[in-house]
Amino acid sequence: MAAPTSLELLQQAISRNYDDLSKRLQQVARFLLEHPNTVALETVASLAEQCDVPPSTLVRFAAAFEYNGFSEMQNLFRQALVEQTSSYSERVKLSKSTARTIIDASHILEEFSSSNAFSMNHMNHHFSQEMLSKAVDLLENAQNIYLIGLRRAYPISSYFAYSLRHLNKTTHLIDGGGGMLVEQASNIRENDVIIATTFSPYAKETVNVSEYAFKAGAKVIAITDSKISPLAALSDVCFDIKEAEVMGFRSLTSSMTLAQTLLVTLAYRLNSDGKMGDTKKIEWKH
Repeated sequence: MAAPTSLELLQQAISRNYDDLSKRLQQVARFLLEHPNTVALETVASLAEQCDVPPSTLVRFAAAFEYNGFSEMQNLFRQALVEQTSSYSERVKLSKSTARTIIDASHILEEFSSSNAFSMNHMNHHFSQEMLSKAVDLLENAQNIYLIGLRRAYPISSYFAYSLRHLNKTTHLIDGGGGMLVEQASNIRENDVIIATTFSPYAKETVNVSEYAFKAGAKVIAITDSKISPLAALSDVCFDIKEAEVMGFRSLTSSMTLAQTLLVTLAYRLNSDGKMGDTKKIEWKH
């Protein structure tokens, strides 16, 4: 069992495995499920006292769910607490309250750089040539390509749309503009492909559109953060990406790199096959 990558997935895992835990670990489980915000903000010593267990029990609990330490698991609670807030200013306040060091620009840059380097290295070894080639095959042969990615995932989908149009692929960006999400997705058919991007907490709209595309017989390429993401079961190719996360702010570097990898590979293939064609030029009056 791999360590859950979000608080929601961890809570589900705790509930599933609760009966198999020892009495002390069950005490910890109940506290974590009932007081997630407290877990995000308190020290290990304080949490152990409130759970009425020694600190080592918290470490054993984290290990039972495949984490390298309690702090790694606690980061999921902190991340979820930060994401509950709707504004960046409130996120920053919460991040500062849980920070262990002085926060300045050089520190943040160092954290993002090192975290992104780890994430990129993981991705480089995680996705096989077969997976990448299959995704490019689907894009090359698609009659229409639909893109959906809302909230944090929107930059990925909009970049796909921008680039695919430069490759003269018939492309549709589903963004729900004007409340037209259903109408934008209603023409997805069997010979089409949809690239759906969502990360925990998963956008319900993205999952619903992906389910519709799946039932319509379209091919689904998923970009998400876990093999047990709701998109995984719907997809023909599922890229589960472990993005860098610093103080509650998650990067998109690895997802964007994956997008560029697929797009550049597709461009080379279309060019070598003579399928790219010429971009239509429009003369604008000044």
